[in-house]
Amino acid sequence: MKRVVLFKNGSQMDGKVVLWSGCLKDLLSIASTKFQITAKRLFTSQGGEIDDPSLIKNEEILYVSEGEPFKAFSESSPQFSLLRQSPGSQDWVFLNVGGQLFATTRSTLVTKEPTSMLARMFSAPDGSFMSPSAVDFQGAFLIDRSPVYFEPLLNYLRHGQLILDKNVNPAGVLEEAKFFGIESVTLTLETIIQEEQGLTDHSALSRRDVITSLVSTSHVSELRFQGVNLEGADLSKLDLRHINFKYANLRNSTLKWANLSFCCLERADLSHANLEGAVLLGVKMLCANLEGAILQGCNMEDPAGCRANMEGVNLKGANLEGSQMAGVNLRVATLKNANLQNCDLRGAVLAGADLENCDLSGSDLHEANLRGANLKDAAFELMLTPLHMSQAIR
Repeated sequence: MKRVVLFKNGSQMDGKVVLWSGCLKDLLSIASTKFQITAKRLFTSQGGEIDDPSLIKNEEILYVSEGEPFKAFSESSPQFSLLRQSPGSQDWVFLNVGGQLFATTRSTLVTKEPTSMLARMFSAPDGSFMSPSAVDFQGAFLIDRSPVYFEPLLNYLRHGQLILDKNVNPAGVLEEAKFFGIESVTLTLETIIQEEQGLTDHSALSRRDVITSLVSTSHVSELRFQGVNLEGADLSKLDLRHINFKYANLRNSTLKWANLSFCCLERADLSHANLEGAVLLGVKMLCANLEGAILQGCNMEDPAGCRANMEGVNLKGANLEGSQMAGVNLRVATLKNANLQNCDLRGAVLAGADLENCDLSGSDLHEANLRGANLKDAAFELMLTPLHMSQAIR
């Protein structure tokens, strides 16, 4: 079963999306019914006539005629102007990738991966940043890349699932993902490639493995442990500054007194890890999972002013007693049942955070932002700047 978009020859208005599986005669019959014509010939968007149904790809745009030759659709045609001006058409875009035409919407290109090159290209309502010379004779935006490798990425942006046909090389799709800046799918593709090459090892790395990587990597090179399995590893007292641990599995790991300054721990799993006394200056922990983790005596206060970013982090039931957290960004973080006794939270951003049943006894909240925070059953005994007295707490 294939899904194709049909237009009348020479037109790009009133298209019909149909599901079809069978012979060419059946598709022409469907087109005849849809357009109230006698469809006899079928053309690709480049004007090539189709006489073999196996040549038709899923999501392909086709043109039907009553026997006349293919009529080119140009940007200067009145129909093109009507298409641009018609209600709702502003969201639809046509991409000519390596000679193959793709029809999609701006929201598809922007919503799933807002930082990608495609999102930046079409974030403006009219795509006006595009050079007029970068469109083909049908008004489709020209992109000089492989359509074979682009198609799986476009479908990924449509429905969030990466599906590769057997004849599609994942290494080629990975290169396209890097080119277009679709970062959320690169880790999946790298895993697929490793599995195909028999290089995947699901066992966790050890302390020795990490130290070997540290001593063998130049201090000017970026060390990446992105998505690596370090579950239960003992990394205590190691200098791990500036390392990329994004998406890494660090469950139940030991990071006591380790230096994690300026590390990327975005969306990493640190549940029930022990980070007692760790140095976390300028750390990036957006949406990381630290449920039940131990962070007693951690230092997140950078004298140079680079604040730790823990926005959206899960610290449910975590122990942060006595930590230096001045200026830390904990916006919309989950701190339910967390222990924050005697913490330095001066200037911290806790707006929208869940502090239900959280123990803040003895903590310093001078100039902290608690706007919209959930403070149900939170404990504030012996607080240095009590909520009912301080005018500095926002």
